[in-house]
Amino acid sequence: MKNTRQTNINIHRDAWVEINISNLEHNIKEIKKLVPQDIKLLGVVKADSYGHGSIMLAPTILASGIDMLGVASIDEGADLRQAGLNCEILVLGAVPVWAVESAVKYDLSISIFSKEHIKACEQAYKRTGKQPKVHIKLDTGMNRIGVCVDEAIDFIKQVQQSEFINLQGIFTHLAAAEELDKTQAQIDKWNNIINNIETDGLLLHILNTAGTICYDVPNSNMRRVGISLYGLYPDFPEKDFTKPNLKQLISLKGRIVNIHTAKDGEGVSYCHTFTANGDRTIATVPIGYADGVPRLLSNKIKGVINGIEVPQVGNITMDQMMFDITGIDANVGDIITLLDEQHSIDEWAKILNTINYELTCRLKVRLPRVYTRK
Repeated sequence: MKNTRQTNINIHRDAWVEINISNLEHNIKEIKKLVPQDIKLLGVVKADSYGHGSIMLAPTILASGIDMLGVASIDEGADLRQAGLNCEILVLGAVPVWAVESAVKYDLSISIFSKEHIKACEQAYKRTGKQPKVHIKLDTGMNRIGVCVDEAIDFIKQVQQSEFINLQGIFTHLAAAEELDKTQAQIDKWNNIINNIETDGLLLHILNTAGTICYDVPNSNMRRVGISLYGLYPDFPEKDFTKPNLKQLISLKGRIVNIHTAKDGEGVSYCHTFTANGDRTIATVPIGYADGVPRLLSNKIKGVINGIEVPQVGNITMDQMMFDITGIDANVGDIITLLDEQHSIDEWAKILNTINYELTCRLKVRLPRVYTRK
């Protein structure tokens, strides 16, 4: 039986991720306050909704006012279709030419940016009798995928004239939305292209989450929001803007499976990177780096038990980590919380000099998810 939000999810581990659906609804309301009513919104649910669970969250995302969904690959889009979702879905990443027919099968829009894509769309049309739905991807400065700006206008016109393609939109991606000059350079390139083509009926989108919050581009009628859906912030430019009040969806919790004493001078975990200074009470929780908590966080993070912060000690191992709970009234089976609304995953990202996106994606590896409303 498929798990749904109403199904009791059996957990066979003393560790899990909780996802707060009420916070998702709240975040979308906050985002919509910043977007004019005539502007459409695409919700990015790639990488399994950044580790939060796309199949479980997509119905709420759509019911809360998001117009369409964005995924990274045909497989991700197919998973959503097989789960019963019939909304518009755009594959944001590069699609192999041999897979265009699959996109047609699952009624997915794809990103195209090469002559090979045009030819593949023609072949898919001849085999299926259906026009592949496409958005043209422009490279205005990301240097990743997309039609280069010098060739963009001719490419767009070629697609518009094709009898085999259903052109639905044109888009590009900001490489450094936190930097005003680089972003303006991309906007200028975008405007130069859009102002010189016919755009009636097309979805035009350039702004990602940071762009949606901080910029206004008249030559666009859709925004793409990703990390903000999940209550986390991207990097922002130094300018005046209204920051939405977002709430983190994800919490990480584990139950204590063992409590023992590390005597004065004894080491804890591999390589003894923590040594007890006096007798210390050590609690073990079954969460490790195989669950997505980086080993580089060893001895640098805290958990919360009974409202009290306790330090994680010793090297984080593949399946377990330890906490110093000396002086805390705790028992086996009590819950230690590593992440929640008050303890943002941004704190971990700062320690590791990385971004919150990377860390939420890691937590989907094998931890069971529990969906709640609070």
